[in-house]
Amino acid sequence: MGMAEQEAIQDHKPRGDVLVEVNALRKWFPVTGGIFSHRIGHVKAVDGVSFYIKPGETLGLVGESGCGKTTTGRMILRLEEPTEGKVYFEGHDVFSLDREEMRRLRRQMQIVFQDPYSSLNPRMTVGVIVGEALEIHGVSKGKAREKRVQELLDVVGLNPNHISRYPHEFSGGQRQRIGVARALALNPKLIICDEPVSALDVSIQSHILNLLEDLQAEFNLTYLFIAHNLSVVKHISDRVGVMYLGQLVELCSSDELFSNPLHPYTEALMSAIPLPDPELKRERIILEGDVPSPMNPPSGCHFHTRCRLAQTICGEEAPPFIDTGHEHFVGCHLRKAN
Repeated sequence: MGMAEQEAIQDHKPRGDVLVEVNALRKWFPVTGGIFSHRIGHVKAVDGVSFYIKPGETLGLVGESGCGKTTTGRMILRLEEPTEGKVYFEGHDVFSLDREEMRRLRRQMQIVFQDPYSSLNPRMTVGVIVGEALEIHGVSKGKAREKRVQELLDVVGLNPNHISRYPHEFSGGQRQRIGVARALALNPKLIICDEPVSALDVSIQSHILNLLEDLQAEFNLTYLFIAHNLSVVKHISDRVGVMYLGQLVELCSSDELFSNPLHPYTEALMSAIPLPDPELKRERIILEGDVPSPMNPPSGCHFHTRCRLAQTICGEEAPPFIDTGHEHFVGCHLRKAN
C-alpha cells in the first residue's frame, strides 16, 4: 500500500448512518520456508475490501471457497487482527480499542459458526453453552441465568426443558438453533452468520433461514451473511457483495444483482444456479482454469486470467471499484461510472 492510500485510511471519517463500516481491509498471512523459516511471501486472504452495513439490514457476502469471506467476518469481530485497514462499529474504530473496551463491545457483536457439530463443546450441556456468555459478562447468574437460557431456547424453537441435555442428543438443525440461541444471549446488534446452513440438509436449511429472518424482525438484528450458495443469499439478503480472490468485485442490492449482474464473475456464478423449470434454459458460463493462488494473484484485475471478456488493460491495471448508478458498485474495466 502506498503512502497516499495509508493517509487516506487514517484520515477517513466513519459514516454516521451505518452500524458497521469496513475501510480498505487487508489480511496477509506470512508464508515461511527453508531450514531457517524465512518469510518467502504472503497469502493475501483479504486484499483491500470496503463496504458498510446499515442497522437492521442483511448484507450477503458470496464467493468461491478461499476468497476471504470468513476472514473478513472474523476481522470485523477482531478474532483476526488486520494487516491494514479499519473497521468501525457505530463510529468507533474497533482495532484501536483496549482489552476492556473490546470486551464491552463484544456484547454487541456475535457469530453463528458454519459447523453445528464442532462449534458446540460436547462436554457442556445446552444450559452451559448458551448461558456461558451471560455469566462471563455479568448479566445474570443462577436461577436468573437458567430462566434466560430457557427463554432463548424457546425463541429459537427448542424445548426449554432440554436445558440439561448435551449436543450429541440433538440433530444438526437443532444444534444450529443452539448456536443461534448462544449468539442471541447478550442481545447483540450485529450477528455474523458464517455459512450457517451449508452443513445442513436442504430440507432443514429453509427452517434456519426463516428463523433468522423472524429473529431479525423481532429483535432488529443486523446480519453479515456469509455463503457460497447464491440461492440462499438471494432469499435472505438486502444487499449482496461478491468476492473473488480477496477482493470485492460487485456490490449492490439483492434485486439489482440478480436482475442485472455487471461483473463477468458474477454472471458466471449466476449461470450455475439451477432453474426450477426444466423448460427454461440459460447460457452456462464455464470458468476455465483454476483459481489463482492468493499467494501470487494475477496482476491487474485478479479475474482476468479466467474472464471470457478480458482485454489487454485487464492484465495491466487493477480496475477501480466504481458506482455505475443507484449504488451498484463493480470493479471491471468494461463498466463505466454513471
